[in-house]
Amino acid sequence: MTTSRDIVPAADLGRVHFIGIGGAGMSGIARVMLARGIAVSGSDARDSDVVTGLRALGAMVTIGHAGDTVEDVDTVVVSSAIRDDNPELVRARGLGLRVVHRSSALGSLMTDRRTVAVAGTHGKTTTTSMTTVALQACAADPSFVIGGVLTATGANAHEGTGDVFVAEADESDGSFLLYEPTVGIVTNVEADHLDHYGTADAVTEAFRAFARRTAEAGGTLVACLDDPGAAGIAAYAADQGCDVIGYGLGPFDEQTVAGLRVAAIAPGGSQGQDQDFTITVGERSIPVALHQPGHYNALNATAAVCSALALGYAPKEAAQGLAGYHGTRRRFEYRGQGSGVRVFDDYAHHPTEITALLTAAKDVVDPGGRVHVVFQPHLFSRTQSFRRDFGIALGIADDVIVLDVFPAREDPVPGVTGAIVADEVPHAGAVFLPAFTQVVPYLLERVQPGDIVLTVGAGDVTVLGAEIVEALGGA
Repeated sequence: MTTSRDIVPAADLGRVHFIGIGGAGMSGIARVMLARGIAVSGSDARDSDVVTGLRALGAMVTIGHAGDTVEDVDTVVVSSAIRDDNPELVRARGLGLRVVHRSSALGSLMTDRRTVAVAGTHGKTTTTSMTTVALQACAADPSFVIGGVLTATGANAHEGTGDVFVAEADESDGSFLLYEPTVGIVTNVEADHLDHYGTADAVTEAFRAFARRTAEAGGTLVACLDDPGAAGIAAYAADQGCDVIGYGLGPFDEQTVAGLRVAAIAPGGSQGQDQDFTITVGERSIPVALHQPGHYNALNATAAVCSALALGYAPKEAAQGLAGYHGTRRRFEYRGQGSGVRVFDDYAHHPTEITALLTAAKDVVDPGGRVHVVFQPHLFSRTQSFRRDFGIALGIADDVIVLDVFPAREDPVPGVTGAIVADEVPHAGAVFLPAFTQVVPYLLERVQPGDIVLTVGAGDVTVLGAEIVEALGGA
């Protein structure tokens, strides 16, 4: 595996070609490289608004994959989704070109910056987004690459004038261990991506290695002490001599937090999709007004404030800046309403994420209203491993539609379909609908004014949001 010593500064990469440039992570890296004056080209399976935006910035993008697209480049960037038989990758290797993973390309942009690397099984995109907005409020003007799009700006990346770089640290394939964080955030640690790691213990060990990387860089680890996995990593990091800031509701066991700085959250009032709470750091009490519902979002916001504190910025300014955070696309994103029914979209694709999302939806639905969820499982391996946990989580909703599995990078597994998830929902209001065309007619027969509908999953289920709003007579 590539190590941090193998990362080449971005200015030394020459002409850079991205295979799959339209992806969330790849497009952000390409955008920052273009801003730095690096010649960028790329390919993607289909045209999109993202591709159009990159072309407007100067990238040469082709639709489809052909070997001759890499003839005049110096470095080729791939993600874990690119298979070894991709014709561009085959040709690049045949020409002896430098081929680097997406994470290494991201690391090349960080070589001269103080880095905030956001890791965790859940909440990375939201926490990265909130951290970016909080630091902007501190006049840090950070560079950032986010695995989602900020609703307020429509951007997933930016080349700032400051010395801070904020980025998601993707643990799915272990590549987050390339980075040397000034601030390493661990939102939570649970079993996931078992197709790569094999066991939950291996996942934990990867996060321990992330903590060691932060310690070796002389950085600060920010970790959620409410989460047992992240709390364990915090204690481990402290034993490695790393500065640690823990955060959460508490109360915290004295042994757990020994030697750690702690930010404690005191819940306040909430109304609809807004919530107020207070963060206590030492003797300071810092009020936060957040325009997103859910306890998990309060935790993510606290991680952002702790990161600003670790970098030497005023936590009060960071907290005040979060009032200007208006969400990230596909994270409890409001899509519209019609006939008194509100429609939201979310990227949640793990049982814990779905539990948090549906719990928040129950908090904001109108009195007497029902929560309907349209869920698309992501990856056959994840569906097979967590079928029961998915069913329990989805059971929080009143009405459940499960679609078929979005395969992403995997080949089909016999017998693994959305039906095995629907069968695990512990109430009668669950159905498996394999075709997208079945969803809208089914919902129209069941929704009532005051209800909420959520389209949920990491695949293409998001396209149904607009169709549902239109069918309800909304806009």
